[in-house]
Amino acid sequence: MSAVHADGGAMILASIEFNHLPVLSEMLLIPVAAAIVCLCVSANSARWVALLATLVELALGILLWTQYDLKGDQWQFQELWTLGDKTPIFGRFHWALGVDGIAVMLIMLSVFLMPICILASWKSIERRVPEYMAAFLLMETMMLGVFMAQDIFLFYIFFEAGLIPMYLIIGIWGGAERIYASYKFFLYTLLGSVLMLVAMLWMVNYAHTTAIPRLLVTNFPAEAQTWLWLAFFASFAVKMPMWPVHTWLPDAHVQAPTAGSVILAGVLLKLGGYGFIRFSLPMFPEASAQLVWLIFALSLIAIVYTSLVALVQRDMKKLIAYSSVAHMAFVTIGIFAFNRQGLEGAIIVMLSHGLVSGALFLCVGVVYDRLHTREIDRYGGLSNNMPAYALLFMLFTMASVGLPGTSGFVGEFLALVGAYEASSLVAAIATTGIILGAAYMLWLYWRVAYGTSRNADAAAMPDLNRRELASLGAIAAVVLWMGVYPESFMSMVRRDVGFLLARVERANPPGDSGLPAKGAPAPKAAVPAPHEDAPGAAPHEHAPEPGPAPAPEGHTHAPGEEH
Repeated sequence: MSAVHADGGAMILASIEFNHLPVLSEMLLIPVAAAIVCLCVSANSARWVALLATLVELALGILLWTQYDLKGDQWQFQELWTLGDKTPIFGRFHWALGVDGIAVMLIMLSVFLMPICILASWKSIERRVPEYMAAFLLMETMMLGVFMAQDIFLFYIFFEAGLIPMYLIIGIWGGAERIYASYKFFLYTLLGSVLMLVAMLWMVNYAHTTAIPRLLVTNFPAEAQTWLWLAFFASFAVKMPMWPVHTWLPDAHVQAPTAGSVILAGVLLKLGGYGFIRFSLPMFPEASAQLVWLIFALSLIAIVYTSLVALVQRDMKKLIAYSSVAHMAFVTIGIFAFNRQGLEGAIIVMLSHGLVSGALFLCVGVVYDRLHTREIDRYGGLSNNMPAYALLFMLFTMASVGLPGTSGFVGEFLALVGAYEASSLVAAIATTGIILGAAYMLWLYWRVAYGTSRNADAAAMPDLNRRELASLGAIAAVVLWMGVYPESFMSMVRRDVGFLLARVERANPPGDSGLPAKGAPAPKAAVPAPHEDAPGAAPHEHAPEPGPAPAPEGHTHAPGEEH
């Protein structure tokens, strides 16, 4: 068996990256190996194995981030594993991996939150601990696989297989209504993806390739794009989730254990946004422009409606769950604004929401572990006996509201600027979400942290222990880092956003803001060597070979030239 590195316009037989090791495959296999070990050891040992494995994944993620070349090829760390005669391992599709800057940032979000989830489950999960840790580790592999896959069917397998561990986590370790919530979660998300699979089969038959980089530059017929776009939309809208297919989310959050809620809000919801950025917009630009009104309408309804619903919630988890729907609506508005500010803002909102919503669910878990209730009215005055908790809870509340200096401000501001450039009406209505968000989050914080204690048990609760302080403190540091110096994160995605804008430029719908221009998009992306459907296979007649594209800034060689 061999690893093939796709670089520029040539297929180079090589084992790649750190010390000639295929780092992406390693990041997928380490959690699987650790999950097997967890099933063979005691409960306490399983906790340590899971924590060690997730910390190793975090270290590899940091290496991936630091070694990513901002002036290199669009797709980096590419791997294509084949048999000796270049026959695909899986027959019709390939074990093909690679990342761009957007994928690296979402991978970093995933590997950063996983050890925090393990720490959050250290004491609260006492039943079937080895199986619980194994489920989390397997879910980490599936999530990372979604962001790494460069074969469309490999992407689909990872995208759908991630449902199984979360289904088990909710159904086995969840609350009183866990069976109902887990079935609802599974059915909603699975049924939404059936149409996407049918669309993928049609696309592969048309383009004669399963390689995502090749499909990204294939010009599908305009009359087919609408149906393909709707098929993908059926899946990604449920994952986000968008109104009105969001009803599974509050039930899943309320019934899931704390760590399950953290990873569900922190990473799993981002799979829908990643799908829109990776597939819907660049592969179907004309359909995206024609149906942008649908995205805007559903997103605006979600912002206003779910914010109003959040205002009347008595359960802390349900309030944060409904707020997640509203925040993710800013993501869809930014993505389909068809401009740089909107797209970069949408990506930053995804990263920020993953951190902030995960931290807020951890804050709920802290008090739930002590008082075993999520009812807001049972708390009050926690700033008196839990000052460290109240301080960190306030920081995450302010970040959720979008206070300048926190991660929430950067993403939502850019998304709104992009929305205004596309439609001033959309921007005006979306801005009400900021106001309503401040209302329900400050109302929540005031009832929990201020005033007098309504319950003697709540007044006697101890402050954060070292494990809880380390988990929340780590997220707080990144939230402030992203708010004070967002360039660390935006520089990773800027060039890929430029590639995406160049792809959709021909379908860019006109805006009504009266601004002079939507910004000059970056040059078109160079086409990396695709993984082959068969040795010597020729391109499909309907998918013409793309011509050479200008090199982006700092990228001085043309496609196919040697580095």
